[in-house]
This record gives sequence, C-alpha cells and structure tokens, in this order.
Amino acid sequence: MQEAINPSRRRFLGAAAMAVAAAQFGSVACAKARSAATRLDHATTWFNSPPLTDRELHGKVVIVEFWTYSCINWRRQLPYVRAWAEKYKDHGLVVVGVHSPEFSFEKNVDKVRWAVNDMRIPYPIAIDNDYSIWRAFYNNYWPALYFIDAKGQIRGHVFGEGQYVQSEALIRRLLGETGASNFGIDLAPVNARGPEAPADWKDLRSEENYLGYKRTENFATSGDIKEDRAHVYSVVEPLKLNQWALTGDWTVGSEAIVANRADGSISYCFHARDLHLVMGTAVPGKSVQFRVLLDGKTPGSDHGVDVDEQGNGMVVEERMYQLIRQKQSVIDRQFTVQFLDSGVEAFSFTFG
Repeated sequence: MQEAINPSRRRFLGAAAMAVAAAQFGSVACAKARSAATRLDHATTWFNSPPLTDRELHGKVVIVEFWTYSCINWRRQLPYVRAWAEKYKDHGLVVVGVHSPEFSFEKNVDKVRWAVNDMRIPYPIAIDNDYSIWRAFYNNYWPALYFIDAKGQIRGHVFGEGQYVQSEALIRRLLGETGASNFGIDLAPVNARGPEAPADWKDLRSEENYLGYKRTENFATSGDIKEDRAHVYSVVEPLKLNQWALTGDWTVGSEAIVANRADGSISYCFHARDLHLVMGTAVPGKSVQFRVLLDGKTPGSDHGVDVDEQGNGMVVEERMYQLIRQKQSVIDRQFTVQFLDSGVEAFSFTFG
C-alpha cells in the first residue's frame, strides 16, 4: 500500500541530520515499469522548459529533484544540483526540479516563478501542486534526488542533504553507460554562499520547529495556545533551550501565526550558527518592518543576509529569511524578532 504524504518527514530530516548528516544514499536494483518521463506527465505547469516527454528524455540520464522553495535543506543542496546541471548538460544529463509545496503559499505558481528566478535555478521545473508526481515516485522527503538511467530505470536516490561526492560519481557512471566521456578529473565547481552554505553540523542543537498549532513544539508563552483566535500573549522567562514564545496580540493558526497589531514579537532560545524564519505578510503587496535582537542586543556582525548590523529588516515576499549567522563560538542564545507593523505571518524556524 502506498505510504501517505507526510510533510513531517522534512522535520525528520532535520533531526536525523545531526546524527547522519541528513542524507540517505541508496541504489534501486529494479525500477518500476513506468519511465521517469511518464511520471512527469502529471506536471500542471513548467518553467525554464516546455513539458518534457518520453521523446525529449529518451536516452538521457535524468535527475529528478523534489523541492519546496522555503526548505533550508533544499537550499543547501541547490548549489550542488545547479553545478551538476551545468557541468554535465552537454554530456546528456537532464535535471528536472519537481516543486511539491509544503506550505499553502507555495502552491502559488507566481511565487514559485519568483523563487526560480531569485535563486538562479537554470534547469526545467515541473509544478506538482496536487502531489501527483510525488505519489508516482512514492516520495516522502524534501529534498529528494532520484537518479534515472538512459533506459528510464531509477538507479539511486538520496533523501536529504549530503552524499554529494557519491551522487556525482553515480552521475558519471550513468553517463558513461551511454558512451559519454571526457568529464575531466575535477568534480563540478560548487558556489555555496549565504543560506546555501553548508550547515555547521557539529554545533547544531536546534531542530526545525513549526509555529502553527498542528505541528509546533516547546511553546512556552504563559497560558495555552488559543487556536484560530486573537489573543494577547506574554513571555515566561527565561526560555530554556529550544523553547519559543510570543509577546503581543497574535492569532495562532494551524499552519502559521499572524500578528494582529504592531510591536508583536517572537522569541526563541536556540543553539546553532544560523537561524532562519519562514514568513510573509497576510495582506498581499504589504511589507512589514522588523527588528532582530540577540540576547537583547543588536546582532552586529552576527546578522543574517536579510538584516543589517542593527537588526533591521523587511518582510516582502513569502519565503525563508536568514536572520542570524554567528561568526564566533556557537552557544545558547536568545533570539527575538519584533515586528513594527501588523500583518506578518510566520510559519517555521530552521537552523544551520
């Protein structure tokens, strides 16, 4: 029986990453009868390419990459996939990114189009809003890579981050089976910067945490969560490691939290080099100013790419924002983000 779609598997990867570098590498001895191209027929929209069919993919080595654009695990995998697509495209490799959304805003194809352009994704993208391709591959992970030979058989897979050297070796082997050669000695050059830089696994003691009431953990604000209705929350201090709290007037929904008034804040006690927050605005076209504090002070040189040294930033698009990247020793820190306007939506924290 086919396993049901389980978005919490992305969270499983976050937990497993600290022990096994967030990756599983496997070989598939015998693929199912349908070719990769046939499974891709379920795509509703394509970016960077017309729809790819059996005819276009016949005789090609194909990587099918499952992704969702707010996922930090995928963002850190992206520079490797981007590099493989560039290095091996003239040798017969085709990369297809299948965007299967996690959050409801990721079903908006215009937002995915923005992400494809902003994140410099050059290869074909298939939109899978109804998870038809996800189900056809029996997939359960963001990100996931499936390596398919020129005969349409799945020959390997990677769930999560890591195993990049092994993956590129498999690409070369599958291309070699088609007669391709002259790849050069060096592996594909990877340029991983900002949010795409590898996580600091040795100091990572905070896992991904969702903020909607269906999946959140370690909520420490005074009183219980008031589901789907406005409520004024206050912080119970001090927060323990991996606890989070709200201050001000918020509505906690099943998927996200929404600030009903200006000056609402979120606090989180974390232990990681990087802190990210997936957020957007409840009103389309509106922007929300915010200010970040680290242990009650401006972040200075520990600011992320989406804030300045004084901790100032602006929510515009619905996406993942990098708010902290520590430059010195990683210790337990208390993070606070205060929103100067109402209407922000926050979905999940991730770390690296």
